[in-house]
Amino acid sequence: MARMADGVGNSFLIIVLPLYIASGVVEGRTFGLTESMLIGIVLSLVGFVSSLSQPFTGRVSDRTGRRKFYILIGLGGLTTANLLYLFAGSYLSLVVLRALQGVSIAFIIPASVALVNELAGAGTRGGNMGVYNTFRLVGFGAGPVAAGVLVNAGPYSILGFDLSGFEATFYVAAGAAALSFALVSVLVHDPAELERTREDLSIDVFDGEGGLDPVFTLGVASLFMAIGIALFATLQPEINARLDQGSTWFGVQFAAFIISQVFLQVPIGRASDRWGRKPFILAGLVLLAPSTLAQGIVLDSWLMLVVRLTQGVAGAMVFAPALALAGDLATGGDSGTKLSVLTMAFGLGVALGPLSAGFLVSLGFVVPFAVGASLAVIGFGLVYTQVEETVGPGASATDSEPVPQD
Repeated sequence: MARMADGVGNSFLIIVLPLYIASGVVEGRTFGLTESMLIGIVLSLVGFVSSLSQPFTGRVSDRTGRRKFYILIGLGGLTTANLLYLFAGSYLSLVVLRALQGVSIAFIIPASVALVNELAGAGTRGGNMGVYNTFRLVGFGAGPVAAGVLVNAGPYSILGFDLSGFEATFYVAAGAAALSFALVSVLVHDPAELERTREDLSIDVFDGEGGLDPVFTLGVASLFMAIGIALFATLQPEINARLDQGSTWFGVQFAAFIISQVFLQVPIGRASDRWGRKPFILAGLVLLAPSTLAQGIVLDSWLMLVVRLTQGVAGAMVFAPALALAGDLATGGDSGTKLSVLTMAFGLGVALGPLSAGFLVSLGFVVPFAVGASLAVIGFGLVYTQVEETVGPGASATDSEPVPQD
């Protein structure tokens, strides 16, 4: 619930900040960059800062054995940054605030997924990861819609105070983060004690036997998946022109991916608890390849909608089981470090996908989608050869019961 609330607040800004910059309220030095380039930097900065910081914040969380404390630091930082947007009148101030948001999110994500991991046993880990991701996606999907309505319906007069649509959204975003802070403060507790069997919290690339480390491999596969699913958003003008459709159709197609995720994350996560993680990850990557390539081929809006729904199914089959499998392998109090590999990779992919799409589309409309499909195939090969099952007969790792709360 806390991640849903801060997801609403964070996704508000995806819609609001470009409008805020274009409104003329923001002034100051542009450092020779165009307005569109500045908007791109402001929007993508959170993803890069957060992703690159997560291995460090995850490791700090493991070292200290504290999860809730760092989640609260992150939520406090988000609340503060969202309020400070009310006073941001320059491009530089927006960049600084977006960087602060990125660092804040980096404190939240590894600690929260590690906490979910540690409070779940092998029999429920996939389902719990699915619940966590579902609520996060609901918040992230609802935020942009609510933000657009809130901005367009302004200005407001509340208790004698006049607020513009922009000011109202900043207050709501801050309020959502503050609500998350309150929920975690009251309802979440750290495990009473974290079992530590591993003092080395470095991120392994190789497994010591001539292959890749399985968690690193899952991170690479998550990176490739995220790049593939993030190609679509950047190419809105080209897609609308190609399909002869308006922005409403595009919005429905964009949301279709999230809708599939929302409905399937939990059942797929629970199914992976029973039948194993690896089969779902492999099946998701197999489905991801054609559903990504098809976006560069179809010429009908309805077909594009079907393809986007299918791609959402593929993403749901990969993400929760992959987190659960990495969690199965985190047996020495290193959940924050191990799981941060996957969350960092996914965040980088979401940031790199739009940038690569903008470059590759100049080579032909189908090219970015072909590259995304190829990455999915490579990810399948890596997972198939480098990752072993952790659930069911013949599993390579076992898990303990959930750690009791204090």
